[in-house]
This record gives sequence, C-alpha cells and structure tokens, in this order.
Amino acid sequence: MRRRYMNSGKTIFAQLMDFVPAYEFRKCVDRYNGNHKVISFSCWDQYLCLAFAQLTYRESLRDIQVCLRATQSRLYHLGIRGKVSRNTLAHANQTRDWRIYADFAQILIAKARKLYAADSFGIELNQAVYALDSTTIDLCLALFPWAEFRKRKGAVKLHTLLDLHGNIPSVVIITTGKVHDVNILDQLIIEVGAIYIVDRGYLDFSRLYKIHRTSAFFVTRTKINFSRKRLYSQSVDKSTGVQCDQIVVLKGHYAKKDYPEKLRRIRYFDSKNKKTFVFLTNNFLLPAITIADLYRCRWQVELFFKWIKQHLRIKAFYGTTENAVKTQVWIAISVYVLVAIVKKTLNLDQSLYTILQILSLTLFEKEPIYQALSNVSYTNQTDHIGNQLNLFD
Repeated sequence: MRRRYMNSGKTIFAQLMDFVPAYEFRKCVDRYNGNHKVISFSCWDQYLCLAFAQLTYRESLRDIQVCLRATQSRLYHLGIRGKVSRNTLAHANQTRDWRIYADFAQILIAKARKLYAADSFGIELNQAVYALDSTTIDLCLALFPWAEFRKRKGAVKLHTLLDLHGNIPSVVIITTGKVHDVNILDQLIIEVGAIYIVDRGYLDFSRLYKIHRTSAFFVTRTKINFSRKRLYSQSVDKSTGVQCDQIVVLKGHYAKKDYPEKLRRIRYFDSKNKKTFVFLTNNFLLPAITIADLYRCRWQVELFFKWIKQHLRIKAFYGTTENAVKTQVWIAISVYVLVAIVKKTLNLDQSLYTILQILSLTLFEKEPIYQALSNVSYTNQTDHIGNQLNLFD
C-alpha cells in the first residue's frame, strides 16, 4: 500500500490531492453547473485554494493571495491552473453553489467511515453509535445580516452527527443561530439498530418516539425529578456507580401521548466529579453501566468541535454571504476528513494534529508523502506545542 505513495516527483500538496476522487468531484460540479461560463478559475482551482488556506492557516483572502503569489512559480505544481486573485476568489465563494462542496465532503465522509468502521471507541458494540450536538460560531450581524441569532448578534450553528467509530462527522447541517437543536432530529435519516446519544437539548418525547419506532435506540439525560411512573426496578451493582435501573412510563396526558411506551431510567453517580446523572433510553438489553459509559462518549462530539475550531479556519470567514460561509465550512470539513483518510490509508501513527502541522511545513516539498508524514524530525518540531487536542491518537 505504501509503495503507491512514494512518488517524489510531485509536491506534497499535489500528492495529498491525489487522495481526492477527482471523478466524484467533477460529478458534484456538474450537478450544480459549477463551471458554467468559467474561463480560467474553475471549481477545482477554488477548492485547491481554500484547502491550501486551511492547511497553511491563512486568515483572509488577502493573506491567501499574498501567500500564493509569493510562490507563483510553484502554483502549477500545486495543481492550481487558474490565476489567483482576491477578487476572483471572493467572486467564486459568493457565486459557486456551496452544495458542490457539501456533496463532495459527503463522498469523503462515506469513504472515511468505511476505513474507520472497525475502530473501537472504548465500548465494544457491533452497531453504529452516533453522538449528536451543535456548536455556535458567533458572527457580526451587521456584516452577516442573514445569520439571525439574537437582537444584536449573528451566528451560525454546526449541527453534527458524529460517528464514534473514528470520530467522523456522518451528518453536518449548517443553520442560522436561531434554529433550535431539537429541530435537527426531523432532518436525520434514522438508521435501524443504531444508537443515538443526545443531551437534554434534544429531549422531545415525540421525536424520540420516532427514533424508537424506527427500531433504533437513543440515550439521553433528563432531570432527576421528571414526571414518570415506576413499573419495576432491576437489581444493580452500586459499586459501579449505578444507583438504580428502573422501567418507567411517562405521566401526564401530553407526555404519554408523545411517548406511550416503556422507558428505561438509570440513575448514575459519578464519583470522580461528585455528580448524579439520570439517563433515559429505549434500550433494555445493554447493562446499565454501559448506558452510562455510552453517554460519557457523547463528549467526543464536544472534542470534535473544539478540535476543528482550534485547528481549522471556521471562526474567521473569507466572505460574508451565506454561500461563502457554507463553502468555507464544507471545504474545512472535507480537509479534516481527507487528512483522516490519508492517516488511515498510510497507517500513520501520528495524531491528526501532528499530521496537519507537518503538512503546513512541507506542502511545497517534493518528497514522498509517506516519508514526510513519518519523518521524526518534523514530528519533533510540533512536539513543543502543548495543550493540543488530539483526535485519532
């Protein structure tokens, strides 16, 4: 496998882009007529420029332009054929349909999920396990008037369904800040047999019942004193932290109408943090401690948000239109997933953060990509940076 990636005649950036399924990218472009009446700066050129910006931590369109013009003689070797200018890139970000890059990111996501499907996340389960949550990116309402959030504040939300096998975002939905998290449950295609871990922001019994009727499972938190009727209790080993394991039904006319069947209520004491948690699930087969451990894994999606905000350019945007913002976010996600694909394909031991750091230093180098990403000296250059969040360790 590694011999295929020992070509030293190309720049590392060009070798990285060799992992991109070009035919699938062209299909996405054709689907939305992305290159209609385009003479020189194609959708592929736009993708390469913004991917380059992500990998080299460019902060603005001017920053991208200055950096690329400083290396004008190398642009051809990077794969960029069109003339790069700030105005050209700004126009492309505003006018080229963001769905091109969203659809393409989904293709990469599907590929990555297959590669990481056998990876363990600490709990040995055969079915798919997802964590659902959102993160808010604050914006200036005067500059981003479409991104409504509060009276004097704008924002966009990234609603993400994270596949815990490999920490790959299987679904990403970008909305304005006003959209409530629970509404995203209506847009998900529920997978039979899968487990969905959600926090209290998604506690809507009618929507949870739809998950149940699809023969899927959910794990969520609730308040200690929520209104319910206990049918019976199961024996528990309190040394594990599990305080009770009950089968309950909801009380109240509307609650019973929304979720008319039995639920499982588990109370768990976290001795480390000295906190008590109450979980609700429709899974009656897994041990109670496994349900508690599953909810703890929900923090992986929080770590994912923290990671991409820390290491990718999604807090400072290159354009102010909705199309420009979504284009940038989707290309950032595709870069994240592409590097994850490279890590797994080349069987690299380095963390994703270390790989990104090495790429930022070596994109113009002409050495085999496997050799560069395995280079101990490059790895040592990144070791002095502390307190970094590492996924895929």
